Amino acid sequence: MKTLLKLVLTAVAVLVLANLLPGMYVDSFWTSLVVAIVLALLRFIVKPILILLTLPITVLTLGLFLLIINALIVLIADYLVSGFGVENIWYALIFSLLLSLFQSILFGLIKEE
Repeated sequence: MKTLLKLVLTAVAVLVLANLLPGMYVDSFWTSLVVAIVLALLRFIVKPILILLTLPITVLTLGLFLLIINALIVLIADYLVSGFGVENIWYALIFSLLLSLFQSILFGLIKEE
């Protein structure tokens, strides 16, 4: 049940951020829900592989390259989901940072059992 609530909160955050950032768009709430699911799956499956492949660059940049990996995950979601768009990697980077901030605030409101 908590996972579904987190997905809905992420979808709301995606919808709000798409309306705030000029370089992004999302068609509807259902599209933002699909984006939330795709982002969760990409973070679970693709992100560890990308981190492993780019480990030397990540170590060299003291972990800052992980921000680029998060932006690439958003761009992959843009490619996979129709009705969701990001203009360039800079908007994807800003989106991923703000989404992480919103998620930490919103997930903090959920009570632990």
